[in-house]
Formats: sequence, structure tokens, C-alpha cells
Amino acid sequence: MAFDGITIACMVHELSEKLVGGRITKISQPEKEEVLLTIKSLAGQHRLFISASASLPLIYLTEENKPAPMTAPNFCMVLRKYLQGGRVVEISQPGLERVIQIKVEHLDEMGDTCIRVLCFELMGKYSNLILCDDKSIILDSLKHVSAVMSSVREVLPQREYFIPVTVEKKDALTTTYEEFAHLAKESRQAPFKMIYQSYTGISPFMAREMCNNADVDDRIMAGDLEDAVIQRLYTAFDQVMNKVKTKDYAPCMIMENGKVKEFAVMDIPSYPSEQKQAFDSVSKLLFDFYASKNKEDIMRQKSLNLRKTLQTILERDYKKLDLQKKQLEDAGEREKYKIYGELLNAYGYQLQDGVKEAKVLNYYTNEEVTIPLDETLSIKENAVRFFDKYGKMKRTEEALAVQTKENEAEIAYLESVQTFLNLASTKADLQQIQAELSERGFIKKSYDKKNKKVVNKPLHYVMYDEYDIYVGKNNLQNEEVTFKMANGNDWWFHAKGVPGSHVIVKSRNANPATEWDMPDEVFEAAACLAAVYSKNSGQEKTEVDYIRKKHVKRPGGGEAGFVVYYTNFSMMIETNLQRFALTQIN
Repeated sequence: MAFDGITIACMVHELSEKLVGGRITKISQPEKEEVLLTIKSLAGQHRLFISASASLPLIYLTEENKPAPMTAPNFCMVLRKYLQGGRVVEISQPGLERVIQIKVEHLDEMGDTCIRVLCFELMGKYSNLILCDDKSIILDSLKHVSAVMSSVREVLPQREYFIPVTVEKKDALTTTYEEFAHLAKESRQAPFKMIYQSYTGISPFMAREMCNNADVDDRIMAGDLEDAVIQRLYTAFDQVMNKVKTKDYAPCMIMENGKVKEFAVMDIPSYPSEQKQAFDSVSKLLFDFYASKNKEDIMRQKSLNLRKTLQTILERDYKKLDLQKKQLEDAGEREKYKIYGELLNAYGYQLQDGVKEAKVLNYYTNEEVTIPLDETLSIKENAVRFFDKYGKMKRTEEALAVQTKENEAEIAYLESVQTFLNLASTKADLQQIQAELSERGFIKKSYDKKNKKVVNKPLHYVMYDEYDIYVGKNNLQNEEVTFKMANGNDWWFHAKGVPGSHVIVKSRNANPATEWDMPDEVFEAAACLAAVYSKNSGQEKTEVDYIRKKHVKRPGGGEAGFVVYYTNFSMMIETNLQRFALTQIN
């Protein structure tokens, strides 16, 4: 969910409860576009983190204290002059605008009480932190905006502060059914677009949720909706606005297959409860959400070179395979040249040298064929030429069959590495994949003395305190899980027909009573893990094979982690881990 007006309203509510009445004891500017305020109140000490980054503007309470530079930037010095030692008297939000205003009571140079307002605008690339006096005159700002940079508003000292209005939008908190219905009937957009483009502070995510709650089909234009449907949609819209007015917030993070997908500050009925993680604080929610997203971005950035290398090699192998298949098709015609040679030997006594073609009866099919000849050669020499061509094409086909098989194996291997690269979540995962590729000669070996040996274990889950489930995160770990950790009677799982993790289930019961020695839920959980940690992780359902480990074999000369098996069982499983009572150990 975007950091929209509803999220900001929840944040303002939380900040008001914890910071109003507190004194600003410390101000620092750890980074160019970041400010950290330390505020002491009756409830204790709090740190307010504010980032006006163009890519990710944020505000939340945090326990982390970032180190400040030795020399404070100019804007930090201005904030210290006008705000440090001041008392926070009010934190507000104009309507549902993406603006937070922190009003601070401060003593000026003469010892008189005055009011300063710190305005934080969360507006994407236009985000800014602006300090004003009680008459809305700008004292200074984190980012100066001149008339050359913006024709809408200057953000410079001694200029008047106002919230820019570039698109005319309605106030969602005060709209009536009549106004809402009029907008809907005049709109030629999908209902969710009509909502978020017509009202301030509503994100596309929340607009879609309103449509889901009202059971409105987004494929129908808002202007084509019946009155009863518009009434239903307004009711869903009004319910969300009432929660904002009454401050009925319920911060939660939405998970999908163990990964963070979205966040919201109120309940989202369209997602099942097992996919939602509740939070007591919106600050904690935002910190965890963006920390997780930042971790994913960092991992993707760190693996960028490996991804490019893999993609380059794969594209080369794909082209080579296409060429090999075409050559194999051409070589498949070799039998024709063998027959030509045989027919020329059989009918040579009837043919004259120096002709361009020979029409003879093919005694294999009893049909007449026309054989193209080289007129500079005799009939016998033409026959030898066809036999030579046949022999060459036969040798080519035999060599191509081997090369094609090797190329297909390399492609399968590299695609598996590519899958595991997408699933990598730690630096150790990347290092192990890098070591694997260097051992195979695809990339140069790394001689980093600090990381001589990578210690990285397969994922370990426990279910019902009785079943240990292990998941390989790359080919080397798949080899370890299947052929070192698993016993013959352990159950083994793998997504059908696609690269992915080997999953084994080990029962702590040494003597299983029956062939089917586990509850159905354990089979389903293991299958779900195999689906989630595979190339099909993004699909709603995946077919998974499972079999006793003793029936899983390593093919001769195969790559690490590559196996064969027969007479297996299969199940179709939903790729949703949240519904299982799994405890992750590592």
C-alpha cells in the first residue's frame, strides 16, 4: 500500500498520542534528506525519524539512533535554533492530504513564547521538510525550490507557505452520497480509478479494497453502475472514512508465501487472516515493512552481476540449441543420400556419364525418383559422393546428439541456478551460489580472504514438534538434503517438471507404524514448501511430486542436486504457507 492519506492519518494519531506534550531534546541530520528528532515526554523518550527522500519518503518512531555527522548541515542548525528545547503542542494533518504538521511551542531570543510549525510533505519526488512561523512564512526548508524549478510554488525563506493544489480532488472525509453518486455517474473510468483519482489521500490499493468490499466489478465503468451498486460502493467508501474519523485503526502486514506483499492501517477483508500479521504500532509496521523491502532490494542489487552473467550464458545456450536442432533436422535426411548411392550403383550400367539427373525406380517404394547429379563426375563417382555425404551426416548427427544432450543439461542446470538466485534471501545464499558457479567454471573464482568458507545450511522447519522438514536453497544443498540428511524411508518432495528445492520430512518416530506415517497436513505443508521454493513460486497452485527417498536416484554423471525417480505420487497444492503451523528454525 502506498503511504497515502489514510496511512498518514493513522501515523498522526499515533504521534499525537506519544509526542504531544513532549520536549525536543536533540535534533540531528544523519543523511542529506533525513532528520532525527529526539523527544522526551511523560511516556518516555522517543525518536522520530523523517526522510524526505524522493524515492521513499517516510516518517515513523524508531528505537534506532543513527550517527550524526561531525559538522551539522545548515538546515539542521536552523531546526536546532528554532525547535530544540521546544514543546510539541499539536500534530495534525490537513484533511487527508499527504502532509504532517508538527506545531512546536518555543522561546525566541527575547524569551517570549512563539509557535513554529514543521511541515513534512510526503509527495514522492516533491517530498520536503519545511519550517514555518505562526504566520505560515517559511523560515527554511530541507530542499530549496526556486521559481525556475517550479511554477507552482517557491519553497524559499520568507516565502508564504501553502499546500500546492495541482489536481482538483474532493475531500473524502466530508463527501456525501449525492456528491459521490454524481462523480460515479459522470465517470468513464473503472470504479476504483474513479475513487482514487477523485478523492484526496486514497491509494489505488485502498480504492480496490473498497470495490472488493462492495462486490463491485471493476470491469464495468463507474458511469454504467446501477444506483443500488453505487449505493453499495458508497457504503464501503463511507465505512473506511468513518474508521479514519473515529481513529479505528488496525495496522497489519500482508504476507504471501512467507514474503511481505503489502501493508495497511485497517483490516483488509479480501485477504485471509492467516496472511495478515497484526501490529500494535504503525511505526513498527512501517519499519518492518520497509526493512523487508529494502532487504529484498539489496539482495537483488547484490545478485545483479550474477543474474546478468547467467542470462548471457543462457541466451548463448538457447541460440546454440536452436542451431543444433536445425542441424539435426538437416542430418535426418541422410538416409536419402544413402538410397541415392545404392540406386546409382544398381542402375549405373543403364545411365550415361555427364548428365544432370537420373530418373530411376526406387525399389524400396516402387516409385520413380529423380536423382540430381554432378555432370562433371561419372555415375560411380556420384554414387561415392552420396555415400560420403551420408557418412558425414551420420557422424554429424551422432556428434550433435551428444552435444545437444550436453547443452540441454547445461540449460537445465543454469535455469535451476537462476531459480535459486531468485529465491536467495541472505548473503550466504549468494556466496554459495557463486561458489557453485565458479566450481563449474561459469564465473571466475573469488579470492576473498574474509570468506574462505561459506557456512550456509538448508532451511529447517518443525511441525507439531514431531516432524522436521528440510529445504535445499540451491543445488549443493539439494544434494546434501537428499543424499546426506535423508534416510531411505523419509518422504521426499519436489515441484513437478520445474527447477526447485528438494524437501524432505524426517519423523522423530523411529519406527513408523504404517506406510503413510504422517498426518495429511504434514504432507501438504512439505508439498507447499516445495512449491514455494521453486520456479512456480508465484503461481496460485503447483503440482508436486512426492516419494520415499529410497526411490530417488542420482543419474550417472549428473549435476549436483539432479535426480531421477519413478512411480511417484503427486498432489496439486496451493502456494500459501500461512495456513500451516510451521515453525522455522533457521
